[in-house]
Amino acid sequence: MQERLKELQEEALQAVDAAADLKELNDIRVSYLGKKGPITEVLKGMGKLSAEERPKMGALANEVRDLISAKIEEKQQALEAAAVEARLALETIDVTLPGRPVHTGNHHPLTRIVEEIEDLFIGMGYTVAEGPEVEKDYYNFEALNLPKSHPARDAQDSFYITEEILLRTQTSPVQARTMEKHDGKGPVKIICPGKVYRRDSDDATHSHQFMQIEGLVVAENIRMSDLKGTLELFAKKLFGEDREIRLRPSFFPFTEPSVEVDVSCFKCGGHGCNICKQTGWIEVLGSGMVHPNVLEMSGFDSKKYTGFAFGMGVERIAMLKYGIDDIRHFYTNDTRFLKQFKLN
Repeated sequence: MQERLKELQEEALQAVDAAADLKELNDIRVSYLGKKGPITEVLKGMGKLSAEERPKMGALANEVRDLISAKIEEKQQALEAAAVEARLALETIDVTLPGRPVHTGNHHPLTRIVEEIEDLFIGMGYTVAEGPEVEKDYYNFEALNLPKSHPARDAQDSFYITEEILLRTQTSPVQARTMEKHDGKGPVKIICPGKVYRRDSDDATHSHQFMQIEGLVVAENIRMSDLKGTLELFAKKLFGEDREIRLRPSFFPFTEPSVEVDVSCFKCGGHGCNICKQTGWIEVLGSGMVHPNVLEMSGFDSKKYTGFAFGMGVERIAMLKYGIDDIRHFYTNDTRFLKQFKLN
């Protein structure tokens, strides 16, 4: 039995030395040290030994087991280290090679314009107000001094869902809803950005869907001069400090008096060019003093409160600022177009 244990020890050690990988090594471990291995089989014959020989044989068997286990552990560490070295050699990275460019996105030009205008007016004490795009006829028209029979509705007829529900044609309903929530108590100072919808044929300057930003101020002693000063600051911050504005009389049902606002051409400086159509001025938005009827319908006393409102198309502002000649570019998702507005 002693000789057999020594033979198994030599066989196992030679097999461990010859093992080429971890799987083969594990097979050797199971083969020699497992419950059904040859060492266990030898020990089953210990019952035939004398009482004096059994402890000696047991100690020898444990010594053989420990020696084989230690050899397997040593071989395992060597094989694992070799595997790591081989993998490192295979996956070596040349740190001197140029890196791969990381392609980053950027804000859409319309988003950039909206955020720029929001930052400007928030700095002037305005808050940003939003409302539903699917709107009631009352807030979209009637609360803005446009009763059902008013002819000005024809220019804004939009996408009706029912006779009383439609896709909003302007962000002005947000103004009406906000004033209504104030329950006749000022001040109100908001801007209202968002999408609007109109039954327009899509071409280079028109779209059935576009974006607006409108502003509203309602408080005591608000005057036309406050409106002019606000819009002058807006024009200078957005188009350049040298810009001037011009107010032209106009008509909007929800303001009285109403004005169209022009800004001096930022390309030619007011001398005349293709951008301003040789006039020196570019129309940018409409505005006016809030009509007393609009104030009254929203619960404000028009003898105590006055206000001004203005509205602009975001696409028009972006087209003017960035020299874009077709509104459809904003909605075609052409990355060649969008990459032009990537910040460095």
